[in-house]
Amino acid sequence: MLCLVIVCLGCTPPQQHPTVVANERQAIATLLNNFNAAAASANYTNYFNCFTNDAVFIGTDATESWTKKSFMLWAKPHFEAKKTWNFTAVKRTIYFGTSNNIAWFDELLNTQMKICRGSGVVVKQNNEWKIQHYVLSITIPNSLSKVVVQQKATFDDSLLRTIIAQ
Repeated sequence: MLCLVIVCLGCTPPQQHPTVVANERQAIATLLNNFNAAAASANYTNYFNCFTNDAVFIGTDATESWTKKSFMLWAKPHFEAKKTWNFTAVKRTIYFGTSNNIAWFDELLNTQMKICRGSGVVVKQNNEWKIQHYVLSITIPNSLSKVVVQQKATFDDSLLRTIIAQ
């Protein structure tokens, strides 16, 4: 019986010390703040250094699903023209799983599109947090959803036909 207890305890993932969790949470918050600051200052290199090499960026438009490389190509002219975006997190939650090298987040952002939501997955590589998957969404109050759906219906119907036909 004692052996069974020892084996079971050995299979339980270790709990991180609260200070370690707080430090990791702060490191991720710093990454995300730097990510937004790099976009606001049109710093292409710093912005894309926030991503893993295999990162994916999902934009607000249904057609915007980019690998890091394709997103860099799309964004480069915007950064060169200093016509980037300025997002500021106003509320952020960071979550941790049982692994010490993966976390996920969601945040409300103050943007030129008004309130948006950023969410994603961050991974720790070489002792540094990086964004591996990022999703930007425009928030729509439930009371306005019918109007918005009506306004985008023609576009969405056309896009759906195209996607389904592929």
